[in-house]
Amino acid sequence: MKILLTGSTGYIGRRLLPYLVDAGHSVVCPVRDARRFDFEDFNEDFLKHVEVIECDFLNKDSLQKLPKDIDAAYYLIHSLNSNSKKFSKMESDSAANFVQYINNSKTNQVIYLGGIVNDDELSEHLKSRHHVEDILAKSKAPLTVLRAGIIIGSGGASFEIIRDLVEKLPVMIAPKWLNSKCQPIGIANVMDYLMGVLANDKALNKTFDIGGKDILTYKQMLLQFAEVRGLKRWIITIPVLTIRLSSLWLYLVTSTSYRLARNLVDSMKNEVIAKDDSIKEAVDIELYSYKESLERTFQKIDQKQIISSWKDSFASTSFNETFLTQIEAPKYGCFKDVRRFTFERNADEVAKNIWQIGGERGWYYGNWLWEIRGFMDKLVGGVGLRRGRRSPDDLKGGDALDFWRVLEADRPNKRLLLFAEMKLPGDAWLEFKIKPEDDKNCLIQTATFRPLGLWGRLYWYLVFPFHGFIFKNMAKNLISYKEST
Repeated sequence: MKILLTGSTGYIGRRLLPYLVDAGHSVVCPVRDARRFDFEDFNEDFLKHVEVIECDFLNKDSLQKLPKDIDAAYYLIHSLNSNSKKFSKMESDSAANFVQYINNSKTNQVIYLGGIVNDDELSEHLKSRHHVEDILAKSKAPLTVLRAGIIIGSGGASFEIIRDLVEKLPVMIAPKWLNSKCQPIGIANVMDYLMGVLANDKALNKTFDIGGKDILTYKQMLLQFAEVRGLKRWIITIPVLTIRLSSLWLYLVTSTSYRLARNLVDSMKNEVIAKDDSIKEAVDIELYSYKESLERTFQKIDQKQIISSWKDSFASTSFNETFLTQIEAPKYGCFKDVRRFTFERNADEVAKNIWQIGGERGWYYGNWLWEIRGFMDKLVGGVGLRRGRRSPDDLKGGDALDFWRVLEADRPNKRLLLFAEMKLPGDAWLEFKIKPEDDKNCLIQTATFRPLGLWGRLYWYLVFPFHGFIFKNMAKNLISYKEST
């Protein structure tokens, strides 16, 4: 079959693609920027079955590039963590343009992954998901809807937020709706269902709720997470935390953006449990319990197999995706801090250190200062340091890296370019590259700052004294650092 997979660079789509190819399907992947597609993760034989086409479902004219001979299509476009206040309209427009494309194609089935809807009074993002269902139902192709609650998997927003809370806070003071019930489902089971309904006559024009084995309160989920990690945690629920205060608390404590925190907290008012098990009539699989899903997730993390992360979504910040076209820092109207150090050590070893910068490894010098800067960024509405990185030793263009975004990750040429997503009175870049120089190797580390107005210039002069020892020692340690055995 020829399958259209929207959201192929997103959290669910990245994981679904190998399942589809392994099942013998040809897959068309519409993406806004082909550079974000993980070509390097797949071998040549795999890529023979994949076609990547640049287009944007918010721009219906760009959809003319897509083929019409599609057998089935997955709609996995969501804007839950978008900072845009118009995310509901964005989701509606995107779905409407998708339907127009489907109606001009040979598609025999549309599959949509949405959210469980149990209550009449829904959160903003659940209303939007439900409205998208209504729009997709207007297409001429039969629609299959899978409604899920919290999805448990490495790199997933819900999992990472739970992890932040449990692993960092021995005692939690939480809102009363932490007692709301939900039915978490493991990412492996979500893949089973997404594959199981494909070309399945029993799933056409049907809507299914999907969930794991267990129905739990959010409080029970946190405590069971602590049990799996061998931690003792205490949770105190109080009735006085408003949605706004709860969102701010979640934003400051975890790696989430404020918009995502607000949407998640708002959704916790609603119970998200599967109404029935009618999905078994179409796809009967073995479900994992919540703890089993957690254990499987940590196995993937231990094996460094984090395929995708919600933090890499451009919608999670105010980052402008067009910056990916700027693979060089600007030269004019900027302040620069350039550090050059020659070294005799193997260049690949130093490049390995560069590629492992940030996250748990840290920034090689003054990590506590970087943490203070990250906390200050959070206080003014920035992303802070808690995002970490998707993988401890792999970087791709578009990846989130603490409060930076990877613009260029050219491993063969030993060059890494980062763009700052922290709140600044201007724009900032940080570049690392290694070049041969006088029969030796040279690490060139360049911090570039393009100030915005007078305050931008004042900011540079205020932080310049700190650069003197932070950037100098960071470069030296990048060269000398060796992992302990």
